[in-house]
Amino acid sequence: MQNIAKLRNMTSLYLLCDNKVLLLYRQGSRVVNNLWVGAAGGHFEENELNDAKSCVLRELEEELSITEDFICDLELRYITIRNTKGELRLNYYFFAALPGGTEMNLQSNEGILKWVSLDECNHLEMPFSAQFMIAHYLEIGRYDHMLYGGISDGQKVVFTKLSEN
Repeated sequence: MQNIAKLRNMTSLYLLCDNKVLLLYRQGSRVVNNLWVGAAGGHFEENELNDAKSCVLRELEEELSITEDFICDLELRYITIRNTKGELRLNYYFFAALPGGTEMNLQSNEGILKWVSLDECNHLEMPFSAQFMIAHYLEIGRYDHMLYGGISDGQKVVFTKLSEN
């Protein structure tokens, strides 16, 4: 039996505008490097362990220099769990829109930002869980406002709706 002693909690924000999503080609990271990820995101601070929204908003301000006032329709849409490298990685994926449908020319201190057509997303190299999350979002998630949970079996991530009960 494998003993998991560490948890790694992370958030990621996918900003939408028309039929595009703002992605970051992350460079210089020790965990995710030279891959496409959400526009902003990162690890929880100790005081954020029970508040993924606070974490993603802090990362938004740190990495893109914008606050919640510049986005709309912020929603937690996916939570994934993956057992890898001796730790459980929990990813909290948020989606939001830019008001007015206008792409902003944003800069990041974490890598290269690019507005990408949603149709192109499945062809980009992304972290393991994010690849499956984006594929699910494109096929199912973008047509509703449900929260989905995904568990990795090492080969894929299987998603289910997380309905409140």
